[in-house]
Order: sequence, then structure tokens, then C-alpha cells
Amino acid sequence: MTDTPDATPAYTVPVRALCAFAAKTGDLDLRFTPAPSAAEGVAGHRRVAARRGPGHESEVALEGRWQQLRVRGRADGVDLGRALVEEVKTHRGPVDRIPEHHRALHRAQARVYAALLAAAHALPRVTVRVLYWDVDRESETTFDETLTAAELQAHFEALCSRFAAWADAEIAHRAARDAALAALAWPHDAFRAGQRELATAVYNAARAGRPLLAQAPTGIGKTMATLFPTLKALPGQRLDRVFFLAAKTPGRRLALDALAALRAGGARPLRVLQLVARDKACAEPGRACHGDDCRLARGFYDRLPAARQAALGALEHDPEALPAVAADHAVCPYYLAQEMARWADVVVGDFNYVFDSGALLHALLQENGWRAVALVDEAHNLVSRAREMYSATLDAAAVRAAKRNAPAALKRPVERVARALGALAKAGDAPFEVADAAPDKLLDALRNYISAASELAVQQPTALAGDALQLHFDALRFAELAELLDPATSQFDLTRRPSARGHPEAVACVRCVVPAPFIKPRFEALHTAVLFSATLAPAPYQRDLLGLGEGAAWLDCESPFDAAQLAVRIAPLSTRYADREASLAPLAALIARQYAEMPGNYLAFFSSFDYLERTATALQAAAPELPLRCQQRRMDEAERRAFIDSFAEGGRQVGLAVLGGAFGEGIDLPGSRLVGAFVATLGLPPVDAVQEAMKARLEARFGAGWAYTYLVPGLQKVVQAAGRVIRTPEDRGVLHLVDDRFGRAEVRALLPGWWRVRRGG
Repeated sequence: MTDTPDATPAYTVPVRALCAFAAKTGDLDLRFTPAPSAAEGVAGHRRVAARRGPGHESEVALEGRWQQLRVRGRADGVDLGRALVEEVKTHRGPVDRIPEHHRALHRAQARVYAALLAAAHALPRVTVRVLYWDVDRESETTFDETLTAAELQAHFEALCSRFAAWADAEIAHRAARDAALAALAWPHDAFRAGQRELATAVYNAARAGRPLLAQAPTGIGKTMATLFPTLKALPGQRLDRVFFLAAKTPGRRLALDALAALRAGGARPLRVLQLVARDKACAEPGRACHGDDCRLARGFYDRLPAARQAALGALEHDPEALPAVAADHAVCPYYLAQEMARWADVVVGDFNYVFDSGALLHALLQENGWRAVALVDEAHNLVSRAREMYSATLDAAAVRAAKRNAPAALKRPVERVARALGALAKAGDAPFEVADAAPDKLLDALRNYISAASELAVQQPTALAGDALQLHFDALRFAELAELLDPATSQFDLTRRPSARGHPEAVACVRCVVPAPFIKPRFEALHTAVLFSATLAPAPYQRDLLGLGEGAAWLDCESPFDAAQLAVRIAPLSTRYADREASLAPLAALIARQYAEMPGNYLAFFSSFDYLERTATALQAAAPELPLRCQQRRMDEAERRAFIDSFAEGGRQVGLAVLGGAFGEGIDLPGSRLVGAFVATLGLPPVDAVQEAMKARLEARFGAGWAYTYLVPGLQKVVQAAGRVIRTPEDRGVLHLVDDRFGRAEVRALLPGWWRVRRGG
């Protein structure tokens, strides 16, 4: 298999990655096809294996060498006695609907496995089979060819030769990168208080491969204190990639700025990629992602090699120049970025790229066997985001919309879903019900719709669109999660409400309460993960809900700030819903008095837009001279930026915002850009049927229902918002905590230890 038998392989490439690089041609084609789910794909492979005779083996590990390359993978099926290799692909509908360039890629993969098998067992010839398994009909279609060992070797070497120059460059890049990182120095004159402690803990976590939960105050410089030690650990620990994940755009912006500073300081060979959402990256909005409609999809894989080569320069100098590279080579910028995720050293993106069910980076990590570190910024958001990722909703209103616009072939199936939901709506009077499993009749109706919609998509690829297509996606997600539902960690719940015509209608939900079973395998696939935030406490909350267990280290960093910098005062008002009207006048008086005593820029946070707007009215009546700026409902990105920019150095205004919204975390207003804040709420989620049902399950599982459902999430938002005031060791400011419950011991225990809180507004 190798022309240098004693050579040590210097670059390892999976069979799938080799073929994708060297054998993939033609259009980018993302037209909806009723592809099997991952679970259906696994089941299909098992069904094929069960049909085979005693000489058949599944998932056979094979590898071989060619020059500096080590090529490895797992063949779907091998029958050594018959000298046969199978590559199994699951599908729906006629095989002839599978595009030829896809089938060519499948043949290339099968031939590589056959070449590896022939070399390993000195076989003179091998039968190469590509088998397509129809998951609906449970039938197989096979395409066989018998090739000699020499023919297979020639095919293998042709692919390897196309990849070899790239591999040489990757080897050289890795050496240059590691040398630069080994010599990299801390980019600032000194560490802030607590920053060296955090950096040391992150470095040790990367060395030991042990997860770390790090609580560090806002303003400590967490982004640099996590990136720098992780990059320093890459050479010594033979680590491949770093994933920097943040829930919001400002966190990702800070990471890109920190990486730019590190590259300027010596880490020049470092390749940095920013992944952005498809709707933001799309250069041809309104066009469908296939060659018949979008010029950037047409011939995408034919132009990709040149674009990929050019993109390396962008990753090493300016990751935000990638769209310009895509434009120069007339390729889709979003999918060019997806391709470059294979070749970047640091990938900056949202949580979903690692933790969602179809996460790109998690899939690449598994395919390539990378040793990767995930740095999870704003990690206090991960529990709620993970719950969203693994929950699914089916709304009667959406089913109605699909029913109105459904093609004739789907009228009955969608009507069956509507009837199943309608029966649930009429089955009781309670506005909210919880169960341990989804009703069989609803799931049967959904499966019927999925089957009918899939069949329609096969027969008439453009017929399934709009609301009917969205219902198909919703039904697939709902049915998949319903089958995985474990009453210990998830629930089925039903909300009843009156329709526009007054009849009861239902919203069904498979709701993730404890995301640990879904998230834990993601952590296990990584070399390690560092979760950091100003508000991670208490540690058991994160360990329990994210599945990290006792093996995750905990660090509560020393604050770089002291109590003299922030005057923290409790105003013993009640902001409970029933008392809000009575709180308006004293709250307005408190804000006006504080502004009169120390004019400057302030932010006041509220539990809802209604409370915000009512307080603004009270302020305008009590202190009409007070300059106010209010967060509006549904502000776009430009409006949010304008709101933040209005807090200029030396300015004077009071901004009113909703706690937990766009301005409660992730914004930086140092110095006199912000001199004080008011938090007129504990941030507790509303006490409603959904929260109470979650509370019951969390109490049963962990004995901490109230704390895990209400108190901890609420106080995380409060501390995040308060953290906008003190950003540097030179800052001074004031914080008013407006609610009598801030004086309670269980609440005070979740506030930062460096605060010195006194009562009296």
C-alpha cells in the first residue's frame, strides 16, 4: 500500500475525508429530499448486516499508507471469504433520483476500502459493492464491480496524490503553528487579579483532559485568560483544534479581537475561522441552495479546491475576509466556511456547532478523531440553550396553516394530525397537562404524515414546500424526540387555549428538562471543555444539568475589584407582580434621586417590557427633566448598537432595559460610559404551569426543584446585569438591588463575594 514500507505516517486522513477532498465534484445541492434520520440510518445499517451470512463482518477497521499519508476508516461490511466490500447508504425513493456525483463519491469510498482490504490480506481482486437501502420499503439495490488489486491500488494512489500536496502543507503548517505557540508570550504587561489563576487552571485542564467550570468576575479578562493557555497547551499535548463557543455575538467578537492580538504578538500561523448563521452569510438571499437556482451552488465543488486554497490566507490573516474570498471564486460563502472548519486551528461560533443534535463541529470531531478543546463562554446560558435544542413543539395553528396550503396528496395526512391534536384539546378542561410519554395516536398521525410527505417529495421534489414542508420538519423533530423521551429528564406536555373561533386547540411539546443525557456525549468526545462565566455558581447546578459529574473541576476566581469600587444597596420594595403598581412611585423617586446626586449614565433593568414602560411613564411624570432612553420591543441589530453607543464617555442618561435581554450581558461600558445600575427584579421565571412541572421533575431528580427552576437562573441574570457597571480596576459605581428579597440569606449566597451589600435605597 505504500511505496516506502518503513516510512512513518506523518499525516492521518479518514477515508471519508480523503474522498470528499479528492473525489467530490459538481453542484452544491440542498434541495429538500426525504433523507433518513441518523437513527434510521443506523437502523438501516443493522438491517443490512442482519441479512448477511456468517462470513460477513460489520464496521471493519482498515488502514493503509501511501508516502506520508496514513489512510484509515471503517468499512460498512466485509466478507473476506468472498473478497467483498460493502459501502451502505440509506435513502428514500428511487435510486435513480440520487445525483450521479453523489453516487460517484460513494463508489470512490467503496473502492478505497477495497484497496485497503486487498493490501491487508494480499487479495488479487475484490468485489466492490455500493448498496442503497430504502428505509421505507426495507429493500436494497446493489451496484457491484470486481476490480483487481492493481486497479484498486491505482485508484487509491490517484486520490492520495491529489491530497498529498495539501497534506504536506498541513504538516508544515502544524509545525509552524506549534513552534509559534510554544514561544508565545502573554500579550499584556501583567495579569489582572484572578486572571493568572484562571489561566493556570485552564492550562492544567487542557493538560489533564479534565473539564473545568470556572466562575470569574465580569471584567477580569476571561476571553484572553482562556484562549492564551489553551493555545499554549496545543503543542505539548498534541491537540488539534480549539472551539470557542459563545451564546451571543459580543462574546464571539471579543474572542476574535483576542485572537487578533495573539497573532499580532507572535501566533501568526494560527488559522481562525468564524462560523455565522446561514441567513447572515448568504450572498444570494431568496435563492434556493442548488445549482438550478443559485450561481454560487452551480459547480461549487469544481471551484472549491481553488477557493479552499485561497481561504487559508484569510484564516491566517483576517477571518472576516472569507466572504470576499468566496466572492472572488464564485462559491457560496456559508458552505466555504463549513469546509474550512476542517482546516482551521480555532473555530469561533455559537453553542449549537458542538452541542446541537446535528452539530457540524461535533460531526467533524468524530469523523477525524481530533483532540479538541471547547472553550464555552457565557456558559451560564448553556442549560437553557441545550433545553431548546432538545425540545420540540407541535402547534395546532401551524397544523392549520399546513392544512390550508397542503398539496392534495397531503390533505388527509395533515387532517389526521389536526384531528389527533383536536382530540387532545377536547380530552380535558385543564389548561396544562403533563405526561411521561406522547400519546400513541398523535405519534401515529405524525408518522403517517412524515411517510406521505416523504413519498411526495420523492415523486414531486418541488411539491413539498411552505407550511407543509415546515410541518414535515416539525413532525420529524417531534417524533424523534418523543421516541427518546425519558421521564426522568424530559416530559410531554399539552397546553390548551381557545382558538380564534372559540374552540379549544392544543400545543403539544416534548420538553427537555435535564439536558445532561444529550450534552454529556458531546463533552466526552472532546479532549476537554472549559465552561466559564461570571455566574456559574452553584457548581452542582451545572454538573447535574449538563452531565459533567463530579469529575469536572471547579474554580471560583479571585476578583480584580474591591468593595470600595461598587456601592451595593438594597431598596426594600416589592417588585412582585401584585405590588408593581405600588412600586412605581418609590422606584421612580429612587432613580431620580440617585441621578441628581451623581449625574451620569445609568441602566435600569426590569422583569418585563410592561414594567419598564410603566416605570418610564412614572419617571417622566416625577422628573420630566431626566433624560431617558428605553429599550424597544423587537429591536434589530442596528437599533441595539445605537442604544449601546448612546452610552458615551461622560454622557448623562438613564437607559431602561429588560433583564435577560440584549443589554443585560455581553456589553462593555467601562469608565463613565456607565456609572450605575438598578435591578428592579430577582429575575425569577414566571410561576406558571410549565415552570412548576419542571420544578417537580427537578425536585424528584436532584432535590433542588425551587433552586434549579427559579432561584439560580434568576440570580444569574441579576449578577450579569450588575456586572455591566465595574469593568476595570479604575471604575467606580453604584448598584441598587430593588426588591426586599435581596436581603434573604439564600439570595445573598448567590451574589458575588466581593460585594458589600447594605440595606437602604
